[in-house]
Amino acid sequence: MSLNILNKINNPRDLKILSREELHTLSTEIRDVLIKRVSTTGGHFGPNLGMVEATIALHYVFNSPVDKFVYDVSHQSYTHKILTGRKEAFTNPEKFKTVTGYTEPKESEHDFFTVGHTSTSISLACGLAKGRDVVGGKENIVAIIGDGSLSGGEAYEGLNNAAASGKNIIILVNDNDMSIAENHGGLYQNLALLRETEGKAEHNFFKSFGFDYHFVKDGNDIDSLIETFKKVKDTNHPVVIHMHTVKGKGYDDAEVNKEAFHWVMPFDLETKSPLFSGEYVKSYGDITSDFLVEKARKDKSIVGITAATPNIVGLAGLRNEFKDQYVDVGIAEEHAIALASGIAKRGGKPVASFISSFIQRTYDQLSQDLAINNNPATILVNWGGISGGDVTHLGLFDIPLISNIPNIVYLAPTTKEEHIAMMEWAIEQDNHPVAIRVPNMEVVSTGIEVEPNFDELDKYVKVEEGSEVAIIGLGSFFHLGKKVANRLKEIGINATLINPRFITGVDEELLNELQKDHKVVITLEDGILNGGFGEKISRFYSDKNMRVLNFGADKEFTDSVALEVLYERYHLTEKLIVADIEKVLEDIKTLA
Repeated sequence: MSLNILNKINNPRDLKILSREELHTLSTEIRDVLIKRVSTTGGHFGPNLGMVEATIALHYVFNSPVDKFVYDVSHQSYTHKILTGRKEAFTNPEKFKTVTGYTEPKESEHDFFTVGHTSTSISLACGLAKGRDVVGGKENIVAIIGDGSLSGGEAYEGLNNAAASGKNIIILVNDNDMSIAENHGGLYQNLALLRETEGKAEHNFFKSFGFDYHFVKDGNDIDSLIETFKKVKDTNHPVVIHMHTVKGKGYDDAEVNKEAFHWVMPFDLETKSPLFSGEYVKSYGDITSDFLVEKARKDKSIVGITAATPNIVGLAGLRNEFKDQYVDVGIAEEHAIALASGIAKRGGKPVASFISSFIQRTYDQLSQDLAINNNPATILVNWGGISGGDVTHLGLFDIPLISNIPNIVYLAPTTKEEHIAMMEWAIEQDNHPVAIRVPNMEVVSTGIEVEPNFDELDKYVKVEEGSEVAIIGLGSFFHLGKKVANRLKEIGINATLINPRFITGVDEELLNELQKDHKVVITLEDGILNGGFGEKISRFYSDKNMRVLNFGADKEFTDSVALEVLYERYHLTEKLIVADIEKVLEDIKTLA
């Protein structure tokens, strides 16, 4: 279709001279652009389609960037980007990669925070409002949050504080009756009641805080939205606008299958087929799911716990087959850890599974609610490792975060067989909380069963016996270590290859033994070096005659940097690692 109206829009001011009819046409044009662009590049599909009209209405009524919009998670910010000078990143294929999928102040004066995690918008907006008040500003502050994000604890804290402020803060609740997956929690009964009664129900969650409340029955109707936004603009008190929208609006498959179309890989609009070749390959998530289903069939005390992401953390099987042995806490990772601790205390066998970048929220609960009480819950950490992902979804930090908490045992499997054995042991033992860093790579299977016994803590496995150089490859990077060992053999160095299995401690006996006939120990870890696994090895050898090289990521935030670039930067290629080893050996020879 032609973009007659969108072509006229270069900034939000251009909206204000459009007729209502033109605004409706604009929404159709933008929705068509979003469908074509996201199907080509991948990204958040359903959330953005549902927010087209609301975003147009916001920019039509308010005066961005003087009036400030804070998008929760930023899953729904694509239309905002189109209207604020970045439309070519959605209409011109050559510029598709010039903007991120999230709000980003470096891109535009209309963005105020780099945001990619959930439940934060109200708190951030409260901060903007308080900052405005103390410096004498007068602008509107608008937080835009989805109903799924309301399940996160920070959202409640923000609502509580916003309602008490007594000043201008407008909270736009986008209620599409969905989180990433289906919503879970008592709150959603009240949201459903408010939708059914068009906001007139006596029992009203938002009014209980003290908010002035407005309901918009059709949150995809520009006219209704404009009238409501005009009513609350320049308010002198806290307001909630509760609008009901359709997730995936305008694309039938996304409206019907909301979870699958929350975020998509590139796909063909006509055939609906993915734009990649090859057959589906079984993942470690599939292995986790199959294993837990078999365990649950035999043991009613198994309980899988997810924070709104069952499919991508290996809990899809439990969700589908064992409703009484499956809990989706919503976007509430902190609660999930405390819940797991309580289940374990009462004799259940909880398995809580998270994405690495999301488990960052749980430090206090891991330490206080779980580790101090030493309850034997199992924690699975998925997608941990160096990646080319955006800055808000890096999986770098789980090793320093988890491995330095007392009582927790953090394991790093290298193969399918080790992963299964570690899950079996973690679930059945009752001495420690156990976390497992699920390999972030294609499945490696040796076909050799591993005994599910890791009672002897911090006991490493010497896979290949050698001398002069010892390679300790952690988890996924054990396989990199194997490649390095093979390359060293080509230059006459027969290295020792070690699979440490344990992230949380050192095998002192083995490390002492290496001093007899080794000059260099290298560590390889798929994560940040500061506070990580390698530093434990360096510390052990700090007063001994052993050179140690730690390989991993620098302490930095990277944003959509290609993995190959990062591996070069961090010297995580076989060629660069071997070159570094050769240099150290030459230095040692020279000093001798």
